[in-house]
Amino acid sequence: QVQLVESEGGLVQVGDSLRLSCTSSGRLSTYSMGWFRQAPGKEREFVATISWRGTSAFYADSVQGRFTISRDNAKNTLFLQMNSLKPEDTAIYFCAAHKFPYGAVRKSHQDFAYWGQGTQVTVSS
Repeated sequence: QVQLVESEGGLVQVGDSLRLSCTSSGRLSTYSMGWFRQAPGKEREFVATISWRGTSAFYADSVQGRFTISRDNAKNTLFLQMNSLKPEDTAIYFCAAHKFPYGAVRKSHQDFAYWGQGTQVTVSS
């Protein structure tokens, strides 16, 4: 059973940066992975995704140019570097791994089978 564990989020100020990490208990080096978030009263939304090789990445329009997804397959770790944070970035952030290995990059949460427990990120103005 694959388990994903996100690093602790935190309370930051507008314009600050924060890096989240997600470590897997199993080898997910051949799985596309992604970050999603869920704000209070809202549905879970796509944030970013990266191919299993780490050569392709896609972002939600709302974070394009501010967030960077990356991975270190040797360490089974996924990252999300968040810069220029805004109050609307406040949410619980989840890392996820695709259902199948060697799969194409996906943006729908329905394509992901393994999820972390989530970590709270709060951006204060």
